[in-house]
Amino acid sequence: MSAAFDADALARLFVEARAHRAKLGALPAGARPADADDAYAAQDATLRALSADVGGWKVGAKTHDGPIQGAPLPVDGMHKTGARLSMHTFGKAGLELEVAFRLGRRFEAGSGPYSDEEVIAAIESVHAAIEVVASRFSAWPDVDKPSQLADLQNHGALIVGEGVPYDAAFPFVSPAMTFTFDGAPLFNGASANPAGDPRRLLAWTVNHSVSRGRAVERSTVLTAGSYTGMAFPDAPGTAVGTIEGLPAVELHFA
Repeated sequence: MSAAFDADALARLFVEARAHRAKLGALPAGARPADADDAYAAQDATLRALSADVGGWKVGAKTHDGPIQGAPLPVDGMHKTGARLSMHTFGKAGLELEVAFRLGRRFEAGSGPYSDEEVIAAIESVHAAIEVVASRFSAWPDVDKPSQLADLQNHGALIVGEGVPYDAAFPFVSPAMTFTFDGAPLFNGASANPAGDPRRLLAWTVNHSVSRGRAVERSTVLTAGSYTGMAFPDAPGTAVGTIEGLPAVELHFA
């Protein structure tokens, strides 16, 4: 973490913005994250300030072999399929359809590092998930990358469908799927995750967490990037995501 950066100061701004459904403008000089290390320190400080348990992680990469970034998700932002959420809670919000993984074991803080094979072996179930992407910044998405990462990587909420047991034969690179809002399609074309096979992101997430002193609890959900891009509904309605081989996931936006 850079010497001039005050992670707790930025965390206080995020917590206040969440509490008052407010948006942040330009950050004070000492609260501006300069890089990923600053951003991760701010994430940790935000979870402490919220006194929030972690229910999941969002993780992604821009390319098949590019660097990975992630953020812990407070448990109160995790919802079961069929959730009813107010659009006004988030302000401008995007929706993404993703594949999520639920872990069947605990990884202790300070342990590891773990291999891809060890973490994949811990997957208990696979789920369709809708992520609500939202920001605490008024200028979003025109916000610098470290600030977005610090803001729990633009996390609004995660709606998780029912799961099926992990099957290595599932077509994780490009599963067949549909994503609709009140019956109208939210994306066209073939589904694709920019990270490629999202399972490559999972060991990084577990190792990142335990190396920072945070255990990964059994039943933690890891959601691993959008297959559909981001859609911005402009009125209330119902989003339904169907991924072949997985139970559908549904979100009611009021």
